[in-house]
Amino acid sequence: MTLFITSSPFVDGADRAILSSDNGFLDRLREALPPFPRCLFVCSDPQRHDLTCRFGADVFSAFAEAGICFSSYSILDGETAEYAEELVSESDFLVLAGGHVPTQNAFFRDIHLREILEGFSGVVMGISAGSMNCADEVYAQPEEEGESSPDFPRFLPGLGLTDVNILPHYQKVKDNILDGLRLFEDITYADSLGHCFFILPDGSYFYQDDDCLLLFGKGFRLKNGILEQLTDDGQCLDMSLLEE
Repeated sequence: MTLFITSSPFVDGADRAILSSDNGFLDRLREALPPFPRCLFVCSDPQRHDLTCRFGADVFSAFAEAGICFSSYSILDGETAEYAEELVSESDFLVLAGGHVPTQNAFFRDIHLREILEGFSGVVMGISAGSMNCADEVYAQPEEEGESSPDFPRFLPGLGLTDVNILPHYQKVKDNILDGLRLFEDITYADSLGHCFFILPDGSYFYQDDDCLLLFGKGFRLKNGILEQLTDDGQCLDMSLLEE
């Protein structure tokens, strides 16, 4: 399996979805995909078929504009959940949508997506929440009102495709206030005690295959309450060389 763990694969600030070429992303994606891939777009909220269709259509258009044409395109959400195993088996490219992490996580568990993906040998691209839910143990960073409560479950079982826990959209959310608390300094720093989070701005991503795990673009590590910058734009870090 080849995995792209993105904050966002799209050009920031564009008036439509355009695949980003930052840090070699588009070229690397082209190399990983087969000619005319069969694409399955996996939702973030199984009840929002309208939202999923709009988001999926934007993704489809962005790939077509980049010269990557799908031979087939399907949606996996609440309306097609009973066919999840069949839909995955008939695809060689899975796009995991962005959205609310716990909502998507619950859907993945309901359809047993972790077990279904055990035999998948294609390409998976996560977007934001979709990337976060790729982890073995998912850190669901609080984002909605009330989620700063200690009762909010922040660590959830994920798809088990990677050990990397990312926090996306850093350039947009780093100064956010939630329930009167600073999202990072007052909430996430404390949650990092005994854990390791990799913080990505849009345009940065992890690439993972059977042989390597690489970080492309600007990236940070938050571990045991300490934030450090690992890379800058245009750089690549082989994660096997990262000191603990």
